[in-house]
Amino acid sequence: MFSLTHRNVLVTGAGCGIGRATALMLGEQGAGVILVDQNQDTVHSTRDDLQKLGARVTAVVADISNSEAVDTMYAHTVEHYRTLDGIVHCAGIGIERTIMDTTLEEWDRIIAVNLTGTFLCARGAAKIMARQRYGRIVLMGAVAGERGGTGRTAYGASKGGVSAITRVMAVELAELGVTVNALAPGAIETELVSKMHDAGTREAYCDRIPVNRYGTPDEVAATAVFLVSEEAGYISGVVMPIDGGFMGGGVIKRQANPGP
Repeated sequence: MFSLTHRNVLVTGAGCGIGRATALMLGEQGAGVILVDQNQDTVHSTRDDLQKLGARVTAVVADISNSEAVDTMYAHTVEHYRTLDGIVHCAGIGIERTIMDTTLEEWDRIIAVNLTGTFLCARGAAKIMARQRYGRIVLMGAVAGERGGTGRTAYGASKGGVSAITRVMAVELAELGVTVNALAPGAIETELVSKMHDAGTREAYCDRIPVNRYGTPDEVAATAVFLVSEEAGYISGVVMPIDGGFMGGGVIKRQANPGP
């Protein structure tokens, strides 16, 4: 099993969902963890749980769509940890709205957080890692950025942009010793999904997921933690679906009692 002892990893969206699960796993693997979230209560809760594990941890309250806040976040990281070995960028928002019902304000806000926020966080990490000649950047896409789906106009566009940033950065940073990948979660049991998926959406998703269930934050976090390890050094430019087979599925005929 790989170890992240002596490595420092920043996690955005660390107050809940995939970000929180990732932060806890990183702490269990011995990493120093810099927690970032705009919700002070939830990010401090994650910090307290990591401290109970004996992890090296600090918490920063920041809006990652604000360039000055992101600059301050990285200044704090360098001041307290000196190096930044990895980032798992989980912060994001979403709505379920058709294009005709999506307002310009909704569009602007989702693009600001999901796409501009990704750009700001990835760029800031890249500058530090380029000086070190080492780094692991893991961004958060979504299957909505790879496939068309009802009500995903703004969210899907923002996540499609994340996929493009991932591939371009992987090429640009390769010779500097920095890998860049993105995870593309499907239906995962998070607070965000609970707000976006009504009963009809859940039924429609499960009908298309070969494993016939939603995933868990831990199942996404486990992949993120591996991708920030030294052992993942030959993986770069990948947008990896974590979706129970949704992206690769076709016609699904359920068996009442599957077995040999």
